Amino acid sequence: MNKGSELKARYNDNNRGVYFIGTTPPKSDTPVEQVDTIAQKLLERVSDIDVDGFIVYDIQDEGSRINTPRPFPFKSTHDPRLYASLLNNKSTRPVITYKSVGKLSVEDIHQWADEAWQEYNIRDLVLVGSPSHKSEVSLSLDDAYKALQENEHNFFTGGITIAERHASKGNEHQRLIEKYQQGCNFFISQAIYNPQATIDQLTRYAIECKKLGLKPQRIILTFSPCGSEKTLEFIEWLGVSVPEATSLRILNAEKPLYESIRICCNSLQQILDAVIPYNLPLGLNIESLTNRKEEIDGSILLYKLLRSMMDNYLAKNELLELSQV
Repeated sequence: MNKGSELKARYNDNNRGVYFIGTTPPKSDTPVEQVDTIAQKLLERVSDIDVDGFIVYDIQDEGSRINTPRPFPFKSTHDPRLYASLLNNKSTRPVITYKSVGKLSVEDIHQWADEAWQEYNIRDLVLVGSPSHKSEVSLSLDDAYKALQENEHNFFTGGITIAERHASKGNEHQRLIEKYQQGCNFFISQAIYNPQATIDQLTRYAIECKKLGLKPQRIILTFSPCGSEKTLEFIEWLGVSVPEATSLRILNAEKPLYESIRICCNSLQQILDAVIPYNLPLGLNIESLTNRKEEIDGSILLYKLLRSMMDNYLAKNELLELSQV
């Protein structure tokens, strides 16, 4: 069984969650042998938690998306395929690799995908469109997914979902259905600090799927701890909606990191309580948005707490199903 089909099998079981650690490739000026060491260190850090796999992001500048300066300067990274391949080889766990497609051509997509499959053993992908309408786009996300569908290799593909977009436009649930029709089998959310926006989107998606007779695809909820004002600035710069009261709670806490972890736990509990009636297949992705040791350690603690909450939710769901048989 290749790694793609292994992930696919897990995704198709609604009674179990899927649990990921999100990470970024090391900066491009890092020597290759050190990239190997960094991958090893990450695996050692997560060795006492049971993860289904990893998500490797494709970091873009995104400077055109917003007028405010980036809180942490942009630095290019090593090819996400290289880092994904290292994590996959060392952990033998599936790795979902992001690819930003806005500046590519259809031919570029095919070449990238062929190399990803043959040279890096990549089976699981998420394509990401341009972060801004102001950016110069040579290939739409729709066309990129179409090209991937036409590629000879059978990737297990997903997309991203942004609750903030639903809050402003009210149509994110329809985008998910359209992306499913383009071949997306799962969705990964942006970091969540506004649970109500996610609840609204998930509820609308579940009801729309039922109305259309479609099986809802799995949605992986992303959470990131925040230990400083600078990290909070970065979270907001990325487009994550952080309610004012939440910002104030974190910044005025004696230990901001642990307050943010409490907030994330509370957010997940609210989401799970709200979507229990819909039996949506869910998952978790925990990431640290900085390389500060405190925040990386905080993300491991957050993973443990949120995973136990999600497992409890799924067990209750299973009990409910059995009681109705």
